[in-house]
Order: sequence, then structure tokens, then C-alpha cells
Amino acid sequence: MSDLVCVKTFSGRLEAEIAKGMLEAHGIKAMVAADDAGGFRPELAFSFGVRLLVLEGNAEQALSLLAASEDGALAPFDISDED
Repeated sequence: MSDLVCVKTFSGRLEAEIAKGMLEAHGIKAMVAADDAGGFRPELAFSFGVRLLVLEGNAEQALSLLAASEDGALAPFDISDED
């Protein structure tokens, strides 16, 4: 069984959940972990951040996808005015 590894730490749950969705859309199972009392105390997450976890075997691909999304290389659709 593979271990979970943290591929990125976010300052808030929303950013982490969006990144999780992007990874899952590319076939990588991911989970969000935060020490925020199950979402009832989001201010607690500021201490350690919100972690995005994947299986160790998927970490390299996940890191590549996260980097590409930050560079804008993974735009979901073209929003230009050209037809």
C-alpha cells in the first residue's frame, strides 16, 4: 500500500479543494487535510495550512499538473473572442 504525501500546502480550504478537483479531473485521487475542526474553525488552518495529499506514486504527476495550472498551461477552455 502506498503512503500519502503532501504535494502542496494552501492558505485556505477553497484553494485546496479547487486543486483537488483539478487533480481528480486528471485521474489522480487526492484528499484535503486541515486542522480546522472539520471546517467549523477555519482560522485554525492558518497555523499549519491546508494540505493537498496524493498517493506517493502519483506525487510527481500531481506536482507537474499543479505547476502547469499555476503557469496557466491548463486553461479549461479558451475564453478569447475569436470564433
